[in-house]
Amino acid sequence: MKRPSLWRVSVVTTPEAEEAVAELLDALLRQPISTWFNPETGASTVNAYLLQKFNLSVNLGGLASRRHGQNSPAIRRRTRETVRRKITEGLWRIKQHGLRIGSGKITITKVRHEDWTESWKRHFPPIEIGRALLIKPSWSKKPPRQNQALVVLDPGLSFGTGQHPTTAFCLRALVRHGKNRAARSFLDMGTGSGILAIAAAKLGYTPVHAFDFDREAVRVARANARANGVQRKVKISRADVAKLPIRPGRQYDLICANLLADLLIAERRRIANRLRPGGTLVLAGILKKEFSRVQRAFAELGLKLAVSESRNEWRSGSFGFAQ
Repeated sequence: MKRPSLWRVSVVTTPEAEEAVAELLDALLRQPISTWFNPETGASTVNAYLLQKFNLSVNLGGLASRRHGQNSPAIRRRTRETVRRKITEGLWRIKQHGLRIGSGKITITKVRHEDWTESWKRHFPPIEIGRALLIKPSWSKKPPRQNQALVVLDPGLSFGTGQHPTTAFCLRALVRHGKNRAARSFLDMGTGSGILAIAAAKLGYTPVHAFDFDREAVRVARANARANGVQRKVKISRADVAKLPIRPGRQYDLICANLLADLLIAERRRIANRLRPGGTLVLAGILKKEFSRVQRAFAELGLKLAVSESRNEWRSGSFGFAQ
């Protein structure tokens, strides 16, 4: 049986605008979106993959015509031109909101399935967090070291494969604070792919709770937890941080909040109230230029910056209550 055609729509942008560009492609193409951060160039590439006929008539105003056929070369060419134009218009709007979009290079190419598979393998190599944790995609044959926790996670619709600097910072915090082998509680705010919650369960944290506002992220995170055999050790739910009770029923030893700076600041009391005295709050997903605002906001609640790291345009930090 002949395999359906596979098309890739890619936009090269900055980490700062990555999320906005991903939302643009998602709204336009309504297809799975993935991102890849290149640590060498500091650029992010946002990709959408489309199967079959490159028929976007539902989202682009009915380009396909019955007379010429939905898969004719003329229709495909007109569709590509329209997609490129609409993406360009969307990038202009993003730029008007003050985000740097970088090169904004748009490519629309037909790819072989074999090339697509191999590109994933090049972009997502195994990651080791010290000798304690190995994160690898399912196609990797790299074995874990002795006593090294293993997380198997393939790139998919939700962010969080360990490649991004903010996710990597959170993973290192998990390893660092889990070294005492004591049962420690963990809360993952904005779980995405579920990578942090899964890693926490593998490292011996208990209980492990995670939530995300996005329904698809919750579905993917639960599927990833099942694939790693920790579905009974991790509770993943859909929730909105802005609607959490101010006074929580439980506090945690370690919290990772990988959220937008404005949301972290607006909901800082809900976040901080969930941290146990003597615990650690990891704040990530923050642009360098926004970090000082976040730091000041949490300092007002008695949380002091203990460890910080900057990579490319991102800065993350670990906070604790001042003694």
